[in-house]
Amino acid sequence: MAETITHDVVVIGSGAAGLTVALQLAPSASVAVLSKAELSDGSTIHAQGGIAAVLDATDSYESHVSDTLVAGAGLCNVDIVSFVVENAKDAIARLIGYGVEFTREATLDQNPQYHLTREGGHSHRRIIHAADATGLEVETTLEQRVREAENIHVFEHQLAIDLVREKGADGQLGRCVGVYVLDRKAGYVRLFQAKAVVLASGGASKVYLYSSNPDGCTGDGIAMAWRAGCRVANLEFMQFHPTILYHPQAKSFLISEAVRGEGGRLLLPNGERFMPRFDERAELAPRDIVARAIDHEMKRLGVDCVYLDISHQPADFIVSHFPNIYAKCL
Repeated sequence: MAETITHDVVVIGSGAAGLTVALQLAPSASVAVLSKAELSDGSTIHAQGGIAAVLDATDSYESHVSDTLVAGAGLCNVDIVSFVVENAKDAIARLIGYGVEFTREATLDQNPQYHLTREGGHSHRRIIHAADATGLEVETTLEQRVREAENIHVFEHQLAIDLVREKGADGQLGRCVGVYVLDRKAGYVRLFQAKAVVLASGGASKVYLYSSNPDGCTGDGIAMAWRAGCRVANLEFMQFHPTILYHPQAKSFLISEAVRGEGGRLLLPNGERFMPRFDERAELAPRDIVARAIDHEMKRLGVDCVYLDISHQPADFIVSHFPNIYAKCL
């Protein structure tokens, strides 16, 4: 029989979502956090641009909701959109409380305002960020808080296999009470038993050959949920980030949407700008429109890539706003 480890809550996944819920639950529950690699090896550390929230006096919840519904092409759940938009400011405040250091305006003020940038589909500057490595700052800060918390126990290199449901007297399966987990280093399976199991295991974009997501995005949690009887919907909505650095001999590297938010233009090999032909918002159209436009032009011309030009900005602006992208491209 498999070894059993018991906690009040088991969180499957160790990105921003999983670590945040663990920290929220830890004051009143014992929590196990399972990561199938190192704790911070998921998608979160790869996020560059930032987090959308209404933080400026000239912005509004109504505007943010409207922008989201337009980008969603009529397919969004309005109640969920409103909930996320209205709670985003509190979520940012919580991250700041954990110690996340977002970039502030370059002023001489003793306590300068946070710098807000703009990304595709947004009509206002509402993207709060940590230079061009927001995900790294968020994830490493959350990891520090999690490792400090007495009530949170971290289990790395643990691959969740299947959810466990309790069996009633009539033989019918009931609520989820745990998960079978493979210890990838030791090579054996254990049962993690809990009153509640949280699935925060990310997406499945690595079922595609090309993606800006890391190799761990293999949809394990979605598959487990389906096998356990959960309804699974909207799997066709797989988002692709429009801009990654193309190099024929190197792995792809994400180029933040904020580069376009600060005026970067997408060009064909002959130097022609093409996004205005596809959408009046041009480079700041929603990601699906930009990604399809790039794909269309590459197929039309038979080329391997298009170009992103931000040469109109001075060198010190690029180095200060996008230090990691700048260093990677050298």
